[in-house]
Amino acid sequence: MKRAFSGVQPSGVLHIGNYFGAIRRFTEFQDEYDCYYCIVDLHAITVYQDPEELPKAIRDTALYYLASGLDPEKVTMFAQSDVPCHAELSWMLECISTFGELSRMTQFKEKARGTESFSSGLFTYPVLMAADILLYDADVVPVGEDQKQHVELCRDIAERFNSRYGETFKIPEAIIPEYGARVKSLQDPNKKMSKSDPNPLSYISLSDSKDEIAAKVRRAVTDSGREIVYSPEDKPAIANLMTIYSLCTGLGFPEIEDEFAGKGYADFKKALIDAIIYALEPVQQKYAEYAESGMVSSILRQGAEKANQVSSQVLRRAKQSMGLSLLADPTRRKLF
Repeated sequence: MKRAFSGVQPSGVLHIGNYFGAIRRFTEFQDEYDCYYCIVDLHAITVYQDPEELPKAIRDTALYYLASGLDPEKVTMFAQSDVPCHAELSWMLECISTFGELSRMTQFKEKARGTESFSSGLFTYPVLMAADILLYDADVVPVGEDQKQHVELCRDIAERFNSRYGETFKIPEAIIPEYGARVKSLQDPNKKMSKSDPNPLSYISLSDSKDEIAAKVRRAVTDSGREIVYSPEDKPAIANLMTIYSLCTGLGFPEIEDEFAGKGYADFKKALIDAIIYALEPVQQKYAEYAESGMVSSILRQGAEKANQVSSQVLRRAKQSMGLSLLADPTRRKLF
C-alpha cells in the first residue's frame, strides 16, 4: 500500500475548519493507504503552551481523531514528541535549508507580522514538517490549501538532499481538496477560521452545544443583498457559509442555490444551523464514548512504538547518506 502522512496541532480549540479540512478527510484514506496520523505537539510549542493544558489538548485531539472515524486497527496514531527521530531529522534538514526560502514562507510572514520578536522554532517550523513527512516515506500528504507551500518546500528539501547525498528520501505529493480545505472565519470571510482567534464568534468548536452553534451562525456576517448564490469574489461571507453547508450536507453549490432560490439569509442560516448540528452530533457522541473508555493512552502508546520503528530506519538511512555516526540506536536512544 502507498503511505499517507498528516497531522494536526493540539493547540487551541478544534473547530469545524479543522474537522472538514483535515480530520474528517483522514478517514477517506485509511482503507487505501498505510496511514500515519500525528498529533504534532512539537509544532504547537513554537508559541507558548501551558504545560498543564497541553497534555489535555493532545488527548483531546486524539479523541477527535477517533470520534471522526479513524480506526486504530487501520491507522497509526501517535504524538510527535513520543518519536525523537522527528527532532533529529529536522536538525539535519535545517542544515541544508536556506534562510531565504524559510523567510518566504507565507504562514511565517503572517504570524510574525506586527510582532517584535518570535521564536526561532516558528521560523524553522516548515523544516520540522518536512522531517515529519519524510520520516515515513510518505507518498501523499492530505493537507489544506494553506499547507501547500510547506509540502512544496518539503519536496525541494528532499530533492536537494537526494542530489547532494544520494537517493535517500521519497518525494511526497500534497493532496488538497477542491474546496472546503480553508473554511473562513464567521466574522471575517477574508481570514481563515482559526482556533487562535481571540473572538469565539469567529469559529464553531467541535464541542459547541446546539445553542452555541445557533448563536454563532445567527451572528455570522453576511453580504449585501439577500440572494443565496456562490460568488467568492462578490459575496465572500455567503460563499463561506455555503461551503460549510455543502460540507455538512454533501450538496453542491448549484443544488444549494436551487434549494434557497427566492429565500433570504434568515432561512439559509436556519438550515445551516440544523446541518451543522446534524453533522457534529455523531462526532460529539463518539467523543464522549471514547473518552469514557480510557483507550486513548494505549492507542497512542502502540502508535508511537510503531512510528519509532519505521522512522528510525529512515533516520538511519539519512544519517548514513550524510556520513554521520550510526553508533546510537535511534529507537532505544542508547549506545550499542
